[in-house]
Amino acid sequence: MNDGLRPGDPVRLGGYELLGRLGEGGMGSVFLARSPQGRRVAVKVVRSELAHDDEFRGRFRSEVNRARQVPPFCTAEVLDADPDHDPPYLVVEYVEGPSLVRVIREQGPMTAAGVHGIAVGVATSLTAIHGAGVIHRDLKPANVLIAPGGIKVIDFGIARAFEATSQHTRTNQMVGTVAYMAPERFDTASGRQVGPAADIFAWGAVVAFAATGRTPFEGESATATAMRILTQPPDLAGLGGPLRDLVSRALAKEPADRPTARELLDGLLTSAAPAGSTDPAGTADPGGTADPGGTVDDGSGGGGDGHSGATSTGPAGKRRRRLIGLGAAAAVVAVLVPGVLVGQQLLHDRSDASPTGAGTTGTPTTGAAATGGPASPSAATSPSGTPGASPSTAADRTRAMLAGQRRILLHVVEIDRDLSLPFDGEVKVGDGTGKDALFVLEPVGVDYMIKSLNPEIAHRPCLGVKLDAEGYAFLVGADCQPGVATVFGISREGRDDKGRTSYSVISEKYGVVQWSPSQKKIYVEHLGDAPIATTFSLVDRGAA
Repeated sequence: MNDGLRPGDPVRLGGYELLGRLGEGGMGSVFLARSPQGRRVAVKVVRSELAHDDEFRGRFRSEVNRARQVPPFCTAEVLDADPDHDPPYLVVEYVEGPSLVRVIREQGPMTAAGVHGIAVGVATSLTAIHGAGVIHRDLKPANVLIAPGGIKVIDFGIARAFEATSQHTRTNQMVGTVAYMAPERFDTASGRQVGPAADIFAWGAVVAFAATGRTPFEGESATATAMRILTQPPDLAGLGGPLRDLVSRALAKEPADRPTARELLDGLLTSAAPAGSTDPAGTADPGGTADPGGTVDDGSGGGGDGHSGATSTGPAGKRRRRLIGLGAAAAVVAVLVPGVLVGQQLLHDRSDASPTGAGTTGTPTTGAAATGGPASPSAATSPSGTPGASPSTAADRTRAMLAGQRRILLHVVEIDRDLSLPFDGEVKVGDGTGKDALFVLEPVGVDYMIKSLNPEIAHRPCLGVKLDAEGYAFLVGADCQPGVATVFGISREGRDDKGRTSYSVISEKYGVVQWSPSQKKIYVEHLGDAPIATTFSLVDRGAA
């Protein structure tokens, strides 16, 4: 619903004419606007107090660039953004269609066919989002739009820029909606990082809401809901059939026990869809845009969130397990009571898809390399499923390399050279023939440590970022301990001249790994909006 502009609202941002207000939330306000080409778009304007925060602007720019890599077929396409505007804003596709929360509130729980359609649509979106190296972080019914052409998941990825700037998180607030938050979102004391598995948990809660009209951990308050998420099994009464098992697995307390988005999608497509499966929306009406997001609530995602213009009324290999005890449950009470400032420092966000993208066929590697995250480093089998077998296809080799199962050369595409870590501990480039040029990727969440296999290096065998006396960042050998200086995102960029997938290597804190033609050395730098000039391909050199 277009409420018209309020006194003090801008009438124009950049080249966009603002036509009316669609909603507002913790991150800002959303407006219906007209582009210079006459297209209707949705413009999210970030809260004014963030406009002068350089850290936020940098993160906002980074997250927008990532979000642009998500295929638009099942999401609201990111069209434009200006992080340097006062205030910063983001322009996305305007989606015609109601949100899932509006449909449930107006029509009640969906039929089995409708729920299956929602489950498939959202799992497809998460497969694409994770495959582009993005984590949604605020998946909820209000961020699921039922458009005439199918399900659209909106507002993905951008929440991280807000969340990481914790000094701007207001009292009694976190980024997201409590009822759809995974247990690890509350367990801040352990330092456990939030990855794609948190979105899978939210998928389970969203599907349960579509089937039952309530959230699976519904409590009388945000604190009570959070406590149930941490300590109680989900209430899935009213949800049956094969879908119930998938939802139950998605709502596992331990992230490693949840399926990946690709595994969800495979399970949904191989199980029998309910008879008469049609458009889960029933009917579609005008509206729909990105939720400004950001505030905590304990309900099902309604209440002034700006979605669809609605005015809401009311696996193989061992995995390490860690029980979430009462300490974590007690901590969440402190997080959610008034007077406590909250905010999580998230280490990483990047991941990589297989060379053929999110829709790669074949058996997924344990840990979801096919959906944007690394496979479990403890997986003992090759992608083909045979212990010790060589990968049989390019996609298999890529998954095995990303899973840390293969020795690799890090080939610098633009100069046709390979990284090396000699005994002196300073990263160089060479012809790739020496023992100092062999590396292996060690997955850390959705990111990686890069470990040298040079037998002459007993200490500091992992690549890390070091600042020199003048503050410039470059790569050196470092201890293999996960941290901001040793964990890197690996993001697909294209192909090299031999047809191999090429990647950018990025430190979340220090920037992109680059080659300096003038200084003849590898360095690390934040590029802003400048294009990435140095990419790497992974050259298989046998089993690790």
